[in-house]
Amino acid sequence: MTPEIKYLILDVLKPHEPSISDLALKLCSVENVKKVDISLLEVDERTTSLKVILEGSSMDLESIRKRIEEMGAVIHSVDQVTVERTK
Repeated sequence: MTPEIKYLILDVLKPHEPSISDLALKLCSVENVKKVDISLLEVDERTTSLKVILEGSSMDLESIRKRIEEMGAVIHSVDQVTVERTK
């Protein structure tokens, strides 16, 4: 049995652009990501703090991190992770 990431909650900081809908669409295009839910936590002059929830199977955190960075954002922390063994 191989463990795989099924669920992630990330604290993400991004500039005002791109929009959270654009970020969600880009993250949902990452291989094995099935669902993306983004909530706005805080807005200041230059940045937006987000809670990003990702669901899928065999998600690769490094691929997700790269896609977030391509959008000009950064992961502040991984706040929750669910890993499940598969057959």
